Amino acid sequence: MFQPRIPVNPLPTGLVTPPIQPTTTDIEPVTATPAPVPTAPTRTAIELTPGSALALAAGGGAVVLVVGAVLVSMLLAVAITGASIAVVAIVLRLLVRDMQKGR
Repeated sequence: MFQPRIPVNPLPTGLVTPPIQPTTTDIEPVTATPAPVPTAPTRTAIELTPGSALALAAGGGAVVLVVGAVLVSMLLAVAITGASIAVVAIVLRLLVRDMQKGR
């Protein structure tokens, strides 16, 4: 059951050309030269001065505040949309009920 099954290739139909046999004059030896390996540039250590650390912290805080404001505004937009859809549904239900009573 778990043995791989290799399909048997049926005999080819149509015209079959025999494979070309290479001769010794067709083959030329090729010498491969290795490509030069590029050297990685040396990296210097990043030095944080108190001023740059303060600027980095202020930048991170600003990013957190901006992302938070965007997320809160998106949540508020969803809440307002949901509330307006609920009000529209109530008004439509009342209108349909009034139309049915009038018949």
